[in-house]
Order: sequence, then structure tokens, then C-alpha cells
Amino acid sequence: MKTFLINNKRAIYGGLITFCIITTGVFLLGNISGYEAKNLLEASLSGINMLCNTIVLASATILALLLTLLGISSGTKSKLKDSHYIEVLNIAKIDTILFIVTLIMFQLFNIPITESNEVPTGWFSIIYWITLFMSSVLSGAMVVVILMLYNTVTNIILIVGLKQDHELIYKKDEVEEQKEDIEKEEGTKSSKD
Repeated sequence: MKTFLINNKRAIYGGLITFCIITTGVFLLGNISGYEAKNLLEASLSGINMLCNTIVLASATILALLLTLLGISSGTKSKLKDSHYIEVLNIAKIDTILFIVTLIMFQLFNIPITESNEVPTGWFSIIYWITLFMSSVLSGAMVVVILMLYNTVTNIILIVGLKQDHELIYKKDEVEEQKEDIEKEEGTKSSKD
């Protein structure tokens, strides 16, 4: 977890900054009553639903594009280190979680709660703040995924396109050591059989 945070600190800072900006804008509205919250909730639900729809579509597209990225990564002449594939795996994990949470939120936001007479008016301000907080979290998480993907794509461009020496490429002596380790492991397995 510590290495994940260190390797992705720019992406995480970007997500936190996005979250803070949106949250600050929301809390500048100040304290609102239940009736005001109900009206504001009705006005903001279409925008929140559009945000959720956009994040769901973007997350699904990113997952599909990660397969293309893996194809390019495995097709390169240079042997890439495991840390590259771990980074792609981390993007896929976070993107999948974001996809699922956003899809659930999208369904919850489509419940016609403002039309119900059974919900006490005082609850609307709580529901309003929760929806705005969750939309801030989802936006921040989407920024994290996009920045992580940007870092990975930049590395691939430097390695494959510009053929630069990069920390993610095994050096010749590292490749030979890795082959020797694999041969030792295979020799140990065959002697056990």
C-alpha cells in the first residue's frame, strides 16, 4: 500500500484537489432548510445523474482500453518490469470499484425521492449533502484514475514510441538473472516430480 501511495502521489493529489474544490463550492451554499434542500435536490439530480452516467461510460471505456495497453506492452521488444503490470492492475482495480460504486449511486439517484410524501422534510437536507459529497468523491476518484492512466501511457510512449531507456525496462544483466532464476525454479520442480 505504501509503494502504491508513493508511486501514484501525483494522481492522488490531483483527486484530492478536485474533491476539495468541489466540496468547498458545495459548502459555500451554507446551511439550508429541508424545503430548500428538496428544491435544490430536484434541480441538481439531473446533473448528478449525467455525472454518474459519464463516469460509468468512461470507466467501462478505460477498462477496455487497458486491454489494448497490455497488448502494446507485451508486444514491445523491451522486457517490461513487473511494476508496469502492477500499475495497470491498480488502474483496473480502482476503475472497476469506481464503475460499481457509480453505477449503484446512479440507481439510487434515480429513485424519485423528491416525489414521495413519506419522507420527512428534514431528511432532504441530509440527502442533499450526501449526494453532493458522493458526487465530489466520485469526481475525485475519476481524476485519480485518469492521472494514473496518463502516467502509464506516458511511460509506454517513452519506452515503445521514443525507445528511451526507462526504469521500467529490464537491463540485459537483469534479464539474464531472471532467466537463471526461472531455470532454477523449473529444475527444482522437475526434481520434485
